[in-house]
Order: sequence, then structure tokens, then C-alpha cells
Amino acid sequence: MTERTFEGLWADLAPVGRDKHSGGYRRFAWSREDSTLREWFDGECEALGLDVVEDRAGNQWAWWGEPDRTPGIATGSHLDSVPDGGAFDGPLGVVSSLLAVRRLKESGFAPARPIGVVNFVDEEGARFGVACAGSRLITGALTAERALGLRDTDGVTMAQAWERAGREPSDLGRDDAALTRLACFVEVHVEQGRALVDLPRDAAGDPFGAAVAVGTDIWPHGRFRADLPGRADHAGTTALGDRDDALVKAARFIELVRAAATSRDDGAARRVVATVGKLDVTPGGINAIASHVTAWVDARGVCEDDVRAAIDEIAGRAAELGGEWREESWTPTTPFDADLVARVHRTLGEGVPMLGTGAGHDAGILANHGIPSVMLFVRNPTGTSHSPEEFAQTDDCLRGVDALVRVLEDLAS
Repeated sequence: MTERTFEGLWADLAPVGRDKHSGGYRRFAWSREDSTLREWFDGECEALGLDVVEDRAGNQWAWWGEPDRTPGIATGSHLDSVPDGGAFDGPLGVVSSLLAVRRLKESGFAPARPIGVVNFVDEEGARFGVACAGSRLITGALTAERALGLRDTDGVTMAQAWERAGREPSDLGRDDAALTRLACFVEVHVEQGRALVDLPRDAAGDPFGAAVAVGTDIWPHGRFRADLPGRADHAGTTALGDRDDALVKAARFIELVRAAATSRDDGAARRVVATVGKLDVTPGGINAIASHVTAWVDARGVCEDDVRAAIDEIAGRAAELGGEWREESWTPTTPFDADLVARVHRTLGEGVPMLGTGAGHDAGILANHGIPSVMLFVRNPTGTSHSPEEFAQTDDCLRGVDALVRVLEDLAS
């Protein structure tokens, strides 16, 4: 095998989909950039002697061994991004998995169970609005009928995107055969907060110096949309009192979303975050009063009851503004498999931190479908994610690879 280093793999990915102005990434599902990344993944896996197959959602699986005979240990993550996202969210897990398999092969390790590396498609949901679409599809959490009808901001449906990518939309759907190949799933991911960076750099008893943590659970989270109506009119000739401006309603709605996340009717604080991160304004002209605004809401928190209460309140506020409310996706509190978490923690050392997370991941979708899953988080010194400032130091990334090698060696022995 030709030697490949972390720096080499990272350099391959660095230019793909990078915006020259923001420095962030735009790697959206079934785009030209996505095609480039998929080809790169195929090539790296084939160079490792892995057998690459795709499931019915287009997720790429590369296997060392025969998972149709014996269910295997899968690892990996995703290569797509949010708009102007960071370099590490997703790709770190894929690169770490490829390096871990290489290390195991070069050491002469003979796995008793197959080991697989996956690149999940459309994890961020940046193009069609549903996060973790690839894993939701194969588990049935997202139906093929609904998925194919999802539209991007240009009005292109997922069915059309598949056709443009040279694929047959009728192939898309739940894939029980792909799931039966999985004994468990281990996902490496950059931390998307400050829990690790705020620990002492050489935490006592932690063999990885607080650079790596074991994930314990994912908070409940969902995506929703409010369609707020108005009446189109001329910005220069219509008196303010005569207007029905959907964008003014949207401004009020955004404030109401934040208020619903922060406190209950009794004044107690909710442990919830709720965000309006995307607006679609019709007709969208500078001198035109908005006739319609679609506002997408992301809500999540530590306590499922608190999140649901906030969502119900937000839905009520949308109705008061004359709007329609729709749930796009919902994932309940997701504890990772307790036995697997404990085993991974023992393997890495009892001093390794354990973290829950407010960010959704494919590991959570698989866990909710009964696939034992766990995550490893790598320290992010900026504490920032979904931004060009997202970062992880190379030494910490290599500690993450070390941790993954130990975990795969234990689980596949």
C-alpha cells in the first residue's frame, strides 16, 4: 500500500467545495463537489483493498472482510457540509477511519469480524432540509416518497438531483440488507462545543490528555418550518398601515422563537436552544413587500419535555401570525448503547472524559434503529462549529486515530 498520512489525506480534501471569499465549505448532496468527494472515497478505499458497495440511499460502504457472512464493525462519518461550514465536521471521521484501517492492516491485525468504513450521504441536510437523510432513508425513518419530493432552494427535487447524478430514483429507499451487515457503529467526530477545550490540557488519568472523549448520548432535536402569509405590494406606494408584510411577521416570529426557548410561562428557564437559521422570502425583491416567508426552525435541548413544550409554543405563535407549521424531522433523546459505551471507555482508559452532545449525527439515527453505536469526540480548540473557524490540531486528530485503532482492534478481535 502506498503510504498515506493524515496531512496527505487532508490536503486532498482541502480545496473541494471551499468558498474563496468565506473560507468555508459548500459540499451539498448530489452536487459536483459531492461527486468529487465520492470518487475520492472510492479511490482511497480501493487503494486499501476494501470492497466498496453502495446502499439504497447512496451511502458508500467499504468493507475489509465479508459482512454478509458475519456482521461487522463499521466506522466513518460524512463528507458533506452546511453552507460555509468548517473543514472538520464529518471529514475528520472519514479520514480517521481510513487511517485506522490502514494502521491495523499494516500491523498485521487479522480481524475476527469484518471492519467497514462508511461515507454517509447528505448528513447535514443542507440542500434538501432533512438532516442525516442517508441514514434516515436506510432505516426507514425517512420514506423514499417523502425524500424524493424534497426540494432545494432552486426548486430541484431530490428525485431530479438523483437523475442528474446518473441515478435511478426508484432505487432509493429503506435498506434492511445494509443494516444486517452492522454489528455496531463507531463514529469519530470533531467536538462541536467547548467541553474538552475547557478541561485541563493534561487531565489527570486521561491517557489522551483530554484530546478525546467518549460520547454517551445525543440530545433530542428537530427541524420545523413555518409558512407565514402576507400580500405582495409596492414598497414605494403602499402606506405602512395598509401593508400585510410577511417579512415583518417573520421578524416577530424569530423573536418569539428565541423567547420560547428561554423561559416557560412560570418563569423557569428551559434548557433549550431554538434557532431560525434560514428564511425563504417571496417574491424577494428589494422594492416589493413580501407575500410569503418560509422560516426554518431548529430546536434541541437536554430535556425532551422542555424541547417539545418550546416547539408547541412556537407552533402556537406561528398560528397566531396566520401561518402554517410543519415538522420536517424529529429525533428523540438518543442514548448510545450502554454496554458498548462502557466497553469503549474501558478500552481507552477510565480517565477519558464522557460527553453528551446537542449535535445530531448518523450514529444517533442508527442507535435509534437498534444498531449499537458510540461516538468519539476530538477536541476543538475554538469551540466553534458549522463555521470556517472550526478546527482541530493535527496532534489531537492523530490521538483520535490512536483511540479508534484501539477500539476497532478490541471490537473486531
